[in-house]
Amino acid sequence: MIKIMSRHATTVGEGAPVIAPHPPMGFVNAHKPSGWTSHDVVAKVRSLLKSALPAPVKVGHVGTLDPMATGVLPLCVGKATKAAQYLVAEEKTYRAVMKLGERTDTQDATGAVLSRAEPASLDGIDRERIEAVCREFVGPIRQVPPMYSAVKVAGTPLYKSARAGLEVERTPREVFIASLRVLETDGLLATVEVHCSKGTYIRTLCADIGDRLGVGAHLAGLERLRVGPFALEQAVTLERIEAMIRSGAIDELLIPVDTVLAHLPLVVVDASAAERVGHGAPVPMSPKSGAGRAAAGMMAPWQSDQIVRIRRDEGDVIAIGRMAVAPAAHGRPAPWVIRVETVLTETEDGIREA
Repeated sequence: MIKIMSRHATTVGEGAPVIAPHPPMGFVNAHKPSGWTSHDVVAKVRSLLKSALPAPVKVGHVGTLDPMATGVLPLCVGKATKAAQYLVAEEKTYRAVMKLGERTDTQDATGAVLSRAEPASLDGIDRERIEAVCREFVGPIRQVPPMYSAVKVAGTPLYKSARAGLEVERTPREVFIASLRVLETDGLLATVEVHCSKGTYIRTLCADIGDRLGVGAHLAGLERLRVGPFALEQAVTLERIEAMIRSGAIDELLIPVDTVLAHLPLVVVDASAAERVGHGAPVPMSPKSGAGRAAAGMMAPWQSDQIVRIRRDEGDVIAIGRMAVAPAAHGRPAPWVIRVETVLTETEDGIREA
């Protein structure tokens, strides 16, 4: 793991805190407990960092989890909040428990029961039939956003309309279900594993499966197993996060931006080009001068608009950019340039020293 320099304070004996020269930046693979909102987790970690650092630091999250859900909740700290947008397209994996035979107004166990299936209609619902219906939902599907969601219609979040007793017309959205496996059935409960695209509502998926079965269903339990590179096996509990921050182990807690965005092609720049990048100036691709050169794994010809990581020689990623073609001049072929989109690390001169 790449070492992240941070500006946290560590107390040596009874002396004054020792301050590292740079604020923390990176991601935290947090394990969200049940009963907490995603905002609750962010607020908790922000408060812990505020108590440990001489200056406030930004904290955000990637991919909201409902309060009843548990599992992976990626947090972004410091300037990593600027890099979160490059993760939102990542696919997600969930383990969900459906309760068959009951429809609720929220499509999950927190809502009021709207209807219950007759016992006789449930007799023919076995694992084989559930698996057959689940197969029908694999691939591109269209979902109607649930009323109890943050989706806005005419500028108003749907959940506010739902709390006011209103039913708002919603436009279906296309999502993609890469896989949907039945793991276990136990009476009216069915546990499934879902690998899906961003924007997928698992409670809506459960409700739709129940409707297809003809008996209704709602989400009874949800655990997120993965968001892109963040896996449940490596997720850190809030108790452990608190202990690490209070002990001054912030560096060990953070996952470097370079590691998290490893799926993006890498361009390496020399010190002179790095200074330009720090000020948001475009940098030409010039392997001979070292201004910008492709790292191993990124091959020409370039693709226009291709998003790339920009790393300083023997340092960390300092920015995110896009490949573009500069205007041709004097009959020469148009050169490729990197247009800086997001600067991540800085010093007084615009670039954080690696």
